[in-house]
Amino acid sequence: MSTAGYPTITIDLVLDRLQTKEVLRAVLHSILFHRLFGTVKPRTFEVLDVTMPGVDDDDITRQVEEKIDAFWRGVEGVPNKRGQIVVTFSEKRPRKSWFLMGEEEIPWEQWIINAEIRQPSDRERQKFNADLAATLTKSLQTMLVHSSSEKGRSAVPLITNATSISPFPIKMAVKVGGVEVA
Repeated sequence: MSTAGYPTITIDLVLDRLQTKEVLRAVLHSILFHRLFGTVKPRTFEVLDVTMPGVDDDDITRQVEEKIDAFWRGVEGVPNKRGQIVVTFSEKRPRKSWFLMGEEEIPWEQWIINAEIRQPSDRERQKFNADLAATLTKSLQTMLVHSSSEKGRSAVPLITNATSISPFPIKMAVKVGGVEVA
């Protein structure tokens, strides 16, 4: 949790280069699946024998793929191969200012995926994959427990516009070395 006044949920992943995109895709889709409130066409992702829910929507898929590609490009150029994908859910509220009219986005929940890419040896691969599968299962459990808990449900603002897959703005940001990459 964060001190920002809204819940922040952190998921830590240690990934193999070969599975990085597949794992990030499944985790992002699973977070969105649990936090989109419009009509969602479900799909599933199978990663290391862990079935994770996802969203079958062209716009959501495009956004997820763009962020995964940005993450990949960002970590390729740095020696430590660590980065973050931050998913922030916000609500639009009227701006309270004398001089400016319009709306502002106020975050109500944030998910931080910390990812580190390692290259296990052939001898370590079986244990590495088993550990990653356990981490994915735990991540999915975290999503389920948070989104169904009283705290997770009470973080969601009143839905006033239900015409799209998400009545709230969603921002996904990729950070490598503390710097946002596009």
